[in-house]
Formats: sequence, C-alpha cells, structure tokens
Amino acid sequence: MQPDIQLNYWAILAAVAASMVIGFLWYGPILGKAWMKEMGRPADHKPAPKVMQRGMILMVIGSFLTAVMLAYSVEVWRLSAWKVGANASNATYGFFVPFFAWIGFCAPLLLGAVAWENRSWKLFCINAAHYFVSLQAMGMILALWR
Repeated sequence: MQPDIQLNYWAILAAVAASMVIGFLWYGPILGKAWMKEMGRPADHKPAPKVMQRGMILMVIGSFLTAVMLAYSVEVWRLSAWKVGANASNATYGFFVPFFAWIGFCAPLLLGAVAWENRSWKLFCINAAHYFVSLQAMGMILALWR
C-alpha cells in the first residue's frame, strides 16, 4: 500500500522563507556575537560579498530540501494518508515530525563537531537550538497550511 501524499508547494516556499529569516535573526542580532566568539572569529569579522552570496544560495537550497522532506514526512505520518484511521491534530504533526527529525538526525550529527572538531558545547547548543526552532517553524507551517 502506498500513502496518498499531496504536498503544498506554497507552504514549502513559506517554510523556506521562515527558515531563512530565523537563521538571519539567530546568527545575527540574537546570538551572532556568541556564535562568532565560539567560532573563534573577531567580532568585527565581515565576510566578502561573494562568500555571503554563496552561503545564502547554499542555505536556500538546503532549506528547500529540508522543507520538501519535512512536508513529505508530515504527510506520511498522517494515518489518513494510509487510509487506516483518523488523524491527530495538524499541530500535533507540526510539532512531533520536526522534533523527531531534530532529535534523531540534527542533534546527533552536530555532536560530531564536539567529538571530532573540538568545538564547544556552547556552540553545539547555539546550532542545535537554531535547528530545533527552525524545524519547528517549518513543521508548523507545513502541517497547518494544507
């Protein structure tokens, strides 16, 4: 049996935009100084425009891939997609799908930076919390905007 999956591409684009805004705020005014310090960069460090442009393009691509996979995951978890029962609330899927993606994939992968790159636990927490907040926002958009 195959699930009946229908993705909302407008919601996917909104999730990408939300992820980019959260990243801009997270690594800018909210925790930018702490992140720069933990990365060992001077407070006045300004990357070249080409470096910023490349980084933004890569993050848009990465956020798009994340949003598509998260949208697919939200839909796959719905019991109605499998025609086997009633769904939980949309907000339930919007919370738990990103939570399990974060706890099962993001957090463990970020541990590699602590284990092998000698990065600090503070940097781990900054980055892990960013992914948690970003995935939660994306998940809610994708689950609620059907």
